[in-house]
Amino acid sequence: MSAADKIRFKLQTATVVEKLIAVNVLAFLVFYLFRTIAYLFNIPSDFLLEWLVFPKEPLEYIMKPWSIITYAFLHSGIWHIVSNMLILYFSGIYFLNYFSPKRLLNYYFLGIIIGALVYMLSYNLFPAFQGTGKSYLIGASAGVMAVLIGIATHVPNMRVRLMLIGSVKFWYIAAFLVALDVIQIPMGNAGGHFAHLGGAALGYIYTKQLQKGNDIGKWFENIMDSVAALFKPAERKPKMKTVHRNKTQAAKPRNIKTKTSSSKNEKQQKVDNILDKISKSGYESLSKAEKDYLFQAGKED
Repeated sequence: MSAADKIRFKLQTATVVEKLIAVNVLAFLVFYLFRTIAYLFNIPSDFLLEWLVFPKEPLEYIMKPWSIITYAFLHSGIWHIVSNMLILYFSGIYFLNYFSPKRLLNYYFLGIIIGALVYMLSYNLFPAFQGTGKSYLIGASAGVMAVLIGIATHVPNMRVRLMLIGSVKFWYIAAFLVALDVIQIPMGNAGGHFAHLGGAALGYIYTKQLQKGNDIGKWFENIMDSVAALFKPAERKPKMKTVHRNKTQAAKPRNIKTKTSSSKNEKQQKVDNILDKISKSGYESLSKAEKDYLFQAGKED
């Protein structure tokens, strides 16, 4: 299998968490590549940043409503994005054991939105931030915190193993990160910490409502489904044909249908066995024949 085929296969089998991480990393690389080019040619690079970051001023936000989402795909540096993506990967693995990929996206994007609104509200409500000049919000931390606190609320007593620390209850980790944000508000980046707390609050409330049978993010999922449907190619309806057949011919399609169904079941079973092998031993454990079979099956589907 060629490198391009491996990449294509990886994209097809990647989890929603891995795809979110890939999008964030790609956005980070593209943005900093643009900044490098702008620097070399003496081109102001901040004009693009200003249209993507989330502002504290409501009137400025009205001029760029998309920024309530785009700000989350910008990061201030390597450590900023690495720490966010590590926590997203860690919490996302556990999240997907209990909830669907669509629900993870609900938590992530609603956390981003609520985090931004809490940031704006705090900067316009508390006297400590009056007269501070322009301030902008960037980073996916609010969405990451929503996912982490959401799953920690669902399974608070589940133990996870951390390097150098050992086995720790999930809610200890969540409580530590929330407390860290609270005590760091006076130390700098107050707006960022308020956004984190907004995302954390969303994750906690969302899970508590789910436990009561209320999916408060269903409306957002419906919007995303409607948007995704706009980009799906319309299915072509087959032209109707009139077919005449005699009694002898009528029995044949049933046999063909049975054989086809049996063949599809055998093929699906073989694909499932290969995927099980990947989950246990990794993609590299497959033989060349298994890799080729899996790729061919993906193309036929």
